Amino acid sequence: MGLAPLKPYSLSLGERLLVPSICGSAQAVLGVWAEASAHSGMYALTMRLLPLLCVGWSHGLRLAVPPSVHLTSLITVITLTSVTITASQGLPSVEVLECLYAPLALLLHSLSLTWLAKVAETERQRHSSSHTSPFDLYFTLMVNQSLVLGFLCLLHPEGPRALGEGSWHSLLFMGYLLAILLLGALQHLLVDMAALTYSPLAAALLHTAHRLTRPLYSLL
Repeated sequence: MGLAPLKPYSLSLGERLLVPSICGSAQAVLGVWAEASAHSGMYALTMRLLPLLCVGWSHGLRLAVPPSVHLTSLITVITLTSVTITASQGLPSVEVLECLYAPLALLLHSLSLTWLAKVAETERQRHSSSHTSPFDLYFTLMVNQSLVLGFLCLLHPEGPRALGEGSWHSLLFMGYLLAILLLGALQHLLVDMAALTYSPLAAALLHTAHRLTRPLYSLL
């Protein structure tokens, strides 16, 4: 419609966005698993630490404008208070896989957001004349993630058998699973655009704002 003109897919840009594409796709799979199979709340509790890990990655990847000490301190207090209040209320029985998947998803998501911001920062410095817009970066990210998610679906234990036998029920299930994951990725449009336009911390706060503030209402 011409609202956001996009450049054609760039292989070099796709390579630079390969890390956040892989991390974001794997985190999407873990998130779907947590929503479907994990009911203890461990995953949601762990994801509240996303802003803190984004702060750490911002310093680790040496972003041009990392979060200030005062902002980091404020985010730390709010996050730890929210986590402490929720944990003090107790959690149902936690599965072993959830203890493994929750920290892994947190690590992957924080690295994905920070790497996105790093690539956007590099593109702004490199192409001052022919600026690569955040929409171009997001389009390239979505193309990469579509390929990665398709590959992850093929890695499913039932994937080769479904393709080999040609069962419509199995093929429809694999297509449905891929569609759900892609829709989940589209729902993160605002989060990824916040990372590309502003900072990974802004994206993390946008993603976790509701979870972080809900326990604080009990203090009022």
